[in-house]
Order: sequence, then structure tokens, then C-alpha cells
Amino acid sequence: MTLGLWQNFGDATPFADQRALVLAAVDAGVVHLDLANNYGPPPGAAEESVGRLLSTDLAPYRDQLLLATKAGYRQWPGPYGEFGSRKYLLASLDQSLRRLGTEYVDVFYSHRYDPDTPLEETLGALKTAVDSGKALYAGISSYSADRTAEALAVADQIGLTLSLHQPSYSLLNRWIEQPGADGRSLLDVVGEAGMGVIAFSPLAQGMLSTKYLNGVPEDSRAATGTSLRAEYLTEENLAHVRALNEIAGDLGISLPQLAIAWVLRDQRISSVTLGARTPEQLRENLAATRIDALSDDDLARIDQHAVDAGINLWGARSSDL
Repeated sequence: MTLGLWQNFGDATPFADQRALVLAAVDAGVVHLDLANNYGPPPGAAEESVGRLLSTDLAPYRDQLLLATKAGYRQWPGPYGEFGSRKYLLASLDQSLRRLGTEYVDVFYSHRYDPDTPLEETLGALKTAVDSGKALYAGISSYSADRTAEALAVADQIGLTLSLHQPSYSLLNRWIEQPGADGRSLLDVVGEAGMGVIAFSPLAQGMLSTKYLNGVPEDSRAATGTSLRAEYLTEENLAHVRALNEIAGDLGISLPQLAIAWVLRDQRISSVTLGARTPEQLRENLAATRIDALSDDDLARIDQHAVDAGINLWGARSSDL
């Protein structure tokens, strides 16, 4: 499993709480920490927090940890502060390394497809990062099936191995199963290429956390207008969430555990990125890995309510969805 530091790792969260969550994850055996240059707020704050931990609590364990970071969304003003140019990606990686206080990251991702920059340039920058030793592996995030196939072809031409793809995927966001122009889904493309898949947002930005079953809490993402927009909480969507919660109850597990176990049902999924606010939430989510495999009858029942809820924030901003 992977600990995602997208949420709850900005200046609004006390460092002591961030430290407790990361150390709880590592103590539980989670060694994959997923970052990006813009995670915060402000951008860079999450990497700075992890950098503090790498210089203290985690200093003896750097070689046991898999650190991943990304560049693609806005990090600083100006024409070279986002997207997929060589200048932006390599400058961003150098900044990330300074914030983290480490000489290399294990994985460096192109965070989103850039329609205005040739893939040869974007992927060439990833190759430079790997060839220089500043990243051990290269990956892409949120590229569609068609764009991923194109990226793999370009990578092969320039001698770059794309090891990982990081897409959003959940019971309410099944876009990676949909066929592209050649009839293959993203899961098909990455499966045939032997890429690992690190699925993020398995709880659909919190919709599958049970907190919205009876209204919108004041301190929730939907109330604050962050990654979960209030308009996503339609009665139709919530009816499916309530039905999934009932199925989880019948199975003797929580709704988040059901959601995570469902994502992991596909053997092409290498890991799931978990976000949490507290160590207790994290431990509950990690327990999903110990759930018995969902039966065909369970999956058929779940499938009736595992419907697209129109919540893919990343599709329109990365590739051609």
C-alpha cells in the first residue's frame, strides 16, 4: 500500500499530526510515500514536511523507503511553472530534491499530459532524470489509454522505461476500464506493457468514507470546496453510496474497506494510494488488505452501484477524457 500526501500535509495541519500519520504508516509496513511538487498548501509544503522527517525520524530508513514525486500542475508563476516542458520538469525535480533533502527520488512522474508539449520532450526530461540518477524510475499519471499507448511508443524510441502509471480509480470513477480508440482500456494498455498501476483516490475524494451518508459535515472537503465538490453529492450518487455501505455492512466490513478491497480485486493494480487524517483512519483502511477476496456474487451485487459519478477531476485536465 501507498501513503498519499495530497491531503492533510499543508501548513493548516500541525507538523506533529503529519509526523504521527507518516510514522504510523511506516510502522505498519507502508514504505511507499507519494508526493508531488504542488502538494500542500502552499505548494511544496508536503515535500518540506517529509524532508524534515527524512532528516530526523526516518533518517535511518531512507534506503527502505520508496519516495515518489511528480510535476505537471502549477508550482510557481510564469510560463515554465506547470505542464510538461523539459525546463519545468527538471527544474521542479531539483526543487523537490532540495525540499526533501535527498539526492534522489525513487519515482518521478509526469503528473499530467501536456497537449502543447511534444511527448518526446516530456518523456525526454524523465529520461534525463533517470539517467542522471536523480530518479530511479519514471512514471506517468492520469494519461488516458490512448495517450499512454503513445507515451509507451515514444519511451521505447528514446530508450526510457515507463515503470508506473498513477490513475484515479474507485467504485464511483471507473474510467480506466473504458476502451480507448483502439478498443483497449487503460488497464489493458498498462497490463500489456507490464507497467505497475498505483491507483489513487480509492475513496472517491471522500464520498466512500461514510461521512456524507446523512449530510455534509462542516469540516469536510465538500463543505470547504476542495477536491470534493458539493455538486457531486447528488441524491442519485448518494443512493449508490448508501447501497454500497449496506453491502459492506452485510460483509462485516466498513465502506472504506470495501472500496479499497474492490480496487485491489484487479491483479493489474499494484498498490492503492491511501489518504487519511489520523493514524486510526489509516489503520482502518490498511485492514482492507486482510479482507478475503470478494466473491463473484459480492462483485455482481457491488457492480449494480459501482457507477460513474462524474467525479474525475483529472480527466479534463490531463489527456483527452
